[in-house]
Amino acid sequence: MRYYVAVFLLFLILGLCWAQNKGTPTGSTTSLGPQKHLVCYYDSSSFVKEGLGKMVIDDLEPALQFCNYLVYGYAGIERNSYKAVSTNQNLDLDLGKGLYRSVTRLKRKYPNLKILLSLGGDKDIETSEDAKDLPNKYLELLENPTGRMRFINSIYALVKTYGFDGLDVAWQFPKNKPKKVHSGLGSLWKGFKKTFTGDHIVDENAETHKEQYTALMRELKNEFRPENLLLSTTVLPNVNSSLFYDVPSLMNYVDFVNINAFDFYTPERNPEWADLPAPLYPLPERNPEFSVDFQVQYWLRQGCPANKLNLGMPAYGRPWKMTDDSGLTGVPPISKVEDEAPQGPNTLIPGLYSWQEVCSLLPNANNMYAKGADSPLTKVLDAQKKSGVYAYRVADKKGKNGLWVGYEDPDTGAEKAGYVKNLNLGGIALYDLSLDDFRGLCTGDKFPILRAIKYRLVN
Repeated sequence: MRYYVAVFLLFLILGLCWAQNKGTPTGSTTSLGPQKHLVCYYDSSSFVKEGLGKMVIDDLEPALQFCNYLVYGYAGIERNSYKAVSTNQNLDLDLGKGLYRSVTRLKRKYPNLKILLSLGGDKDIETSEDAKDLPNKYLELLENPTGRMRFINSIYALVKTYGFDGLDVAWQFPKNKPKKVHSGLGSLWKGFKKTFTGDHIVDENAETHKEQYTALMRELKNEFRPENLLLSTTVLPNVNSSLFYDVPSLMNYVDFVNINAFDFYTPERNPEWADLPAPLYPLPERNPEFSVDFQVQYWLRQGCPANKLNLGMPAYGRPWKMTDDSGLTGVPPISKVEDEAPQGPNTLIPGLYSWQEVCSLLPNANNMYAKGADSPLTKVLDAQKKSGVYAYRVADKKGKNGLWVGYEDPDTGAEKAGYVKNLNLGGIALYDLSLDDFRGLCTGDKFPILRAIKYRLVN
């Protein structure tokens, strides 16, 4: 009798093991640790562009096999009512092109994909002359309890009506004042001067706004919890986390945090200096805060669980125009650059090149014999994999055609994914899919940066 029982138990155990492993492809690898997230942002403004920068839903789909979350941007806030609204109703809503529903319907084909609506994200900017003198409506909303409830009710309605799985809150807090690169005696004088003058105050009521933001996220989570809707927050570039985020309290209400640790230097913020926009570790004789590791370590020290922290990285480059005074080496920081930033032919945004645009400027079969403005850039690798990669073309004798670009590519994407694995962070948030090479023009592979990140995260 004992023999039959033993045989029965043996077959039962073998059956359970077979059932558990059923469906696992031969030769596949499984992670011993928790799965790393890949959060993919899609800025819908690319849908209305013309030319190679236009990204429609069919262009988006090849990326979704790699993404755990798709974040659709961006919703905004109506100033007078404080209600959450689409920033482009003709594009997003049913009376227009209905992109909200087109995107959330992708869950039928990709059932494991969670799709979030993003609010803010530096996209809900009022550009009229009258609006420039108005107070920050995001701060005004925090100060208004009635406005907060209108916002919560309206954003909940948007999320539920259009089938989103949750909300990503990329709140538009005031930015840090741009700082110049200082070295040597300049750094010493800067520190001495700071002792007497203090830092530039971006928000005199920052402590109050910090508490109010935590309260808003608590109220949002209470509204979302019965429906199991996700809630995340994105820390925008150059926002001082210590001023506006109560990290220990916030962790009670968010499913994860995306920290945009990039754009420390941009042509818009630093028109007189060219420098790497997203170094992994602090650069010599630079502000140590302007690095990925500094920002990440701050959140970890403040009590953010590592598995809730996603590292935000860009899929683009930041270009400056070199002059005949910029030097010949291209080694950053470069102080003698033109104020006017180059504009990407596809992005149509000054100071922004997509990865495909950067790739086309690097040495390739199409430009190996080109001269002048069409000649290839010299690429400079980061041998120690701690700072970042850049490429440049020195100005000619007339002071023209000089260009310097600090950028991310598949290799730096893989390096940042390796950094995430080493610290056991939650994952990577990529900004954004429309700026990766989604047409496969560089190497033939669509979304090469996204692919490189995913491969490094799972292997």
